[in-house]
Amino acid sequence: MTDRIDVFTHSSIRIRSDRGVICADPFRIREETHDADYVFVTHEHYDHFSPDDIAKVAKGDTVLVVPESMKAKAAKETGEKYTIVTAVPGESFELDDFTFEAVPAYNRLKPFHPRGAGWVGYVFDLGGERIYVAGDTDLTAEARQVKCDIALVPTGGTYTMNAKQAAELINIIHPGVAIPTHYGSVVGSENDAETFAANVDPQIRVEIKMQY
Repeated sequence: MTDRIDVFTHSSIRIRSDRGVICADPFRIREETHDADYVFVTHEHYDHFSPDDIAKVAKGDTVLVVPESMKAKAAKETGEKYTIVTAVPGESFELDDFTFEAVPAYNRLKPFHPRGAGWVGYVFDLGGERIYVAGDTDLTAEARQVKCDIALVPTGGTYTMNAKQAAELINIIHPGVAIPTHYGSVVGSENDAETFAANVDPQIRVEIKMQY
């Protein structure tokens, strides 16, 4: 499945699945693809919720999924162009022919992503394969409980886990594959991916997929 997962700048992720094309937090998109069946936004910061970049990947019937706490903002800033579905942290949802879970995503000691904001990561169940897109989070109790086959986690530090903390999370939840995100542009450096890989359990495959 990882050959159908693309990672672009920062935390911009594209999953080409049998259930459709899923884009998460599109940001600084270079090509207008207009092929996303679903766009999932983890939270409202500009580098994760970018209406201009959503427009580059969206098509006429794209469904936009956002945390419930930012529904009004999403509708206003996208001009109500999309069908909007809201996600509540800690709950599971069914969308067309697949399910997803909204995992609370927040900082434990930093102020940037308060727990009370209601922001999330997502676990997609796509044909029995579970893919975790963590969003901007620290190593939290909820993240430790995630069960997945593939995990995409932030590694750049400052606003999220750093590379070693992200590796610690991966070693706890033990997916088959781990993919680093959220480094090398807005925050962090390209070295973060290598540090992450060096600290992940060798039994877990690390794939560095950042394209630009």
